Amino acid sequence: MTNLTSLLVANRGEIAVRIFRTARDLGLATVAVHSDPDADALHVRAADAAVRLPGAAPADTYLRGDLIIKAALAAGADAVHPGYGFLSENADFARQVQDSGLTWIGPPPEAIEAMASKTRAKDLMRAAGVPLLDPVDPATATPADLPLLLKAAAGGGGRGMRVVRDLDTLKEALHAASAEAASAFGDGEVFAEPYVERGRHVEVQILADAHGTVWALGTRDCSLQRRHQKVIEEAPAPGLPDTLRERLHTAAVAAARAVSYRGAGTVEFLVTADGRPYFLEMNTRLQVEHPVTEAVFGLDLVALQLRVAEGAALPPSPPEPTGHAVEARLYAEDPAQDWRPQTGVLHTLDIPGRVRVDTGFTGGDTVGVHYDPMLAKVVAHAPTRAEAVRTLAHALAGARIHGLTTNRELLVGSLRHPDFTAAQLDTGFYDRHLTTLTETAPDAGTAALAAALAEAAPAPDAPLAARLGGWRNLRSQPQTRRYTTAGTEYDVQYHPVDHPGVRVLAAERHLVTLEVDGIRRMFHVKRNSNNTEVYVDSPLGSHTLTPVPRFPDPQDRTEPGSLLAPMPGTVVRVAEGLTPGTTVTAGQPLLWLEAMKMEHRILAPASGTLTALHAVTGQQVEFGALLAVVQEEPLS
Repeated sequence: MTNLTSLLVANRGEIAVRIFRTARDLGLATVAVHSDPDADALHVRAADAAVRLPGAAPADTYLRGDLIIKAALAAGADAVHPGYGFLSENADFARQVQDSGLTWIGPPPEAIEAMASKTRAKDLMRAAGVPLLDPVDPATATPADLPLLLKAAAGGGGRGMRVVRDLDTLKEALHAASAEAASAFGDGEVFAEPYVERGRHVEVQILADAHGTVWALGTRDCSLQRRHQKVIEEAPAPGLPDTLRERLHTAAVAAARAVSYRGAGTVEFLVTADGRPYFLEMNTRLQVEHPVTEAVFGLDLVALQLRVAEGAALPPSPPEPTGHAVEARLYAEDPAQDWRPQTGVLHTLDIPGRVRVDTGFTGGDTVGVHYDPMLAKVVAHAPTRAEAVRTLAHALAGARIHGLTTNRELLVGSLRHPDFTAAQLDTGFYDRHLTTLTETAPDAGTAALAAALAEAAPAPDAPLAARLGGWRNLRSQPQTRRYTTAGTEYDVQYHPVDHPGVRVLAAERHLVTLEVDGIRRMFHVKRNSNNTEVYVDSPLGSHTLTPVPRFPDPQDRTEPGSLLAPMPGTVVRVAEGLTPGTTVTAGQPLLWLEAMKMEHRILAPASGTLTALHAVTGQQVEFGALLAVVQEEPLS
């Protein structure tokens, strides 16, 4: 048995904070590492000690195994937990940790290595009797093989994946997937397999010790995905027949035994509409969605990882599961704008209710450009699936999240969608429903009225005469405020009382009470520090309003057809043959920009001629930088 005393987490954000929480409960000292942008991040503030990794980009910081091991030794840590992402599935790093005399909180390097390549992993699983989809050779693919899914052999998280429905696009898709895989994982190998329409993504959590015990800790459904990355997960996977559930458990245990696994891991499957399971991959680390399994089984998987690493034996069988758990990933992104990640100051993050919130942020923190835009994981556990889903939706609907566009409304809409509540789940959910789920929230006009009334309300410490005089002026002379939200502008003319269908019951700087169509509602109003945005939260929804200046700045105007960088990032590709004078069509991809671990296409806004091209491959660009200009063809 090894007796651990101090743990370094080779990661950042919510997973580092979550691991530190368990480490403290077990009496372990904690050590954080941080890049320069993360110097004051929550995970740094949560640790007993912290070591700087000079630089900002992951390649210079959280992916530098040598610096992390040096930090662990310098800080007196005797163990390293990799979290997920970054170096968590890097066999060489695991070996280096062990060779340095430190305890590795993860599976043996040989198991990581065996599962690192999806193509080699499939060969192992085939030998172990785990069901697999037959691979397709892209060079000999025929129309009968379509649709195809191209996947990077190394890595995951949706990088290097493409769906091909037309053989004419196969060559370009292979090139794009390989380029993205090489950029993300240093390995451009891509393979192809049949793409299963309306399949379900179902996985099994496993936990194994060094004494021969392997637990299969139930199933999780992770079918709701965007860009092949999970958005909502739940345990157990609903609606699976007992025979299928048992088959998945048996296959997951066989996969773990095939590589002499130890610690926590996940075996992922694709389940077809007619109930046939196929092995996808094995993640040799803790999963983002592990909290739903913890909730259902009443376990702390990080604590068990640590005990297994110390040499402890697991009981012969796990505890019995109870109830149902659902997790939603709250991202700083705009689903209506191709899931565009957001950066800036997170002024408020307040999620009420009987839910678990794992986060790496607090109000006032900055969401930067270098890392994944996930703000938090929100988890609800209840006796039934319906109760868990309802609890989670209610907590998210009542959350106050100010400063950044998020996917919160999408999550609430997804959890309340009839297909989801009926457990009609598959990976095409957002392909079918994204448009309706990202429609502008209703009642923005009422939110604008509340914002205007709050703005006009005198400060609480203003003299009584000023407060009374202000209200008298408002009654006799209607005031006007203008706001924009989601591309719509609202002109609000208001009195302190008397509005069509609305009665003003009270109006203060931060709280306005209105009776809307006979129903009393409270509107919480908050402004950011420089008064450039107003946040209005109520049972009718949440709105971010931008006050419109009375005299717009003429410098805000840009040349028609200008393509501006939607975020800071790196230009990773320019369309082949694209030069000034090239004719382009509306919606044609012109540039590819990489930011916050995702690749974003910059599309031609209209059909016409490219008159300017300022972007080059490898160029770092700031938010709002002019990338290109397209002169629209005049209508004939």
